[in-house]
Amino acid sequence: MFARQGINAYAQVGVQTGVMSASPHKLIVMLYDGARSAIARAKFHLENGELEARGNAISKAINIIDNGLRAVLDHEAGGEISANLESLYEYMTRRLMLANLHSDADMLSEVDALLENLSSAWAAIDPAAPADATPAEPAVASPPVLQDN
Repeated sequence: MFARQGINAYAQVGVQTGVMSASPHKLIVMLYDGARSAIARAKFHLENGELEARGNAISKAINIIDNGLRAVLDHEAGGEISANLESLYEYMTRRLMLANLHSDADMLSEVDALLENLSSAWAAIDPAAPADATPAEPAVASPPVLQDN
């Protein structure tokens, strides 16, 4: 038990260090990855009949989408794109809640695929690209750091 706590503490320090040194663009990538990881855990727990763990994993994904991705949308700079992302994030949250309510792996997969597509698109506009390229400014403010519940 103690060894597991030590490993978790060490991993948390690594995550915190990564967050503190990451650019705003990289933080968004980390949020997408975190939501997808939570969905993967939810699928695992669903397959194993672990109701509470499944609910916790889905709640984590919802938290990342609502309090991370959705919360940092900059509607002034982002205009229509930001409004469309807001609607998509709301849709994902509803689908995740329904997936939990109905024990539906297909809904989890649907949200995971949407997040994967967004993550790929976000990676394509990486401002860390070569200096001669002029990447578009993302339509988000700097994201907050989410606390693990």
